[in-house]
Amino acid sequence: MIDLLATPLQYGFMQRALLGGVLVAAVCAIVGTYVVLRGLAFIGDALAHAAFPGVVIAYMLKANIYLGAAISTVATALGIAYVSRRARTSYDTTIGILFAGAFALGILLMSRIRGYTADLFGFLFGNVLGISNADLAVAGILTAIVVLAVAACYKELLLLAFDPTLAEAMGYPVQALNYLLLVLVALTIVISIQAVGIVLVVALLVTPSATAYLLTERFFRMMALGVLFSVLAVVVGLYLSFYLNVASGAAVVLVSTSVFFGALGCRRLAGQRTPPL
Repeated sequence: MIDLLATPLQYGFMQRALLGGVLVAAVCAIVGTYVVLRGLAFIGDALAHAAFPGVVIAYMLKANIYLGAAISTVATALGIAYVSRRARTSYDTTIGILFAGAFALGILLMSRIRGYTADLFGFLFGNVLGISNADLAVAGILTAIVVLAVAACYKELLLLAFDPTLAEAMGYPVQALNYLLLVLVALTIVISIQAVGIVLVVALLVTPSATAYLLTERFFRMMALGVLFSVLAVVVGLYLSFYLNVASGAAVVLVSTSVFFGALGCRRLAGQRTPPL
């Protein structure tokens, strides 16, 4: 048993993957708690896809991929909030419009690149085993920014998650907090792209927190359990990827999904009603 756990750790790529994966898992669960409570799962998916044109443009310009993804994702997040407010359309409608347009732009730009584009497909499906020391540094910095922002605005974001109307009545800058939450979601997605890819990132953002919500309705406990489930999914998924020679991002997401259905089954067996998500 010890050999099964220790053998993968002899390789530098597995050490970096585990460290990077834990960073991604923690920040996804922290921000994902707000995403689940606000019912913003669709926006997570939209922003993940909106990162793709930024990735492609950065690739074409030989610039930093994460910077390109961050600019594209944050711009789309702010655009969703702005257009939804100005055009008086629902969030879902605005998200659908901008998400489809941004992703289509990325595909169009990629079609103009001649020759080798496998690296770009790697960002679509993720490759946590390919994380470099530079990637770890970027992930660490962005994670610190997100965690510090959440800590600084913890009470305000908590009230916003449960009752935006009450928050506005109490004088909180609800619109600014909405913008902040969208930016935090965008940065979290940028952090997660290398680990699970654009296509699967929403699963890591939503599933662990949704699993935690099945087990507790206390906010901080939900966040802590979300982090635990997310880290568990990353570690187990990476070990399965190593020994079974399967895609790492997909393995992580499937482990997380299995934990969710396991928690749902336990709740059903205990005769408890499932809370609405």
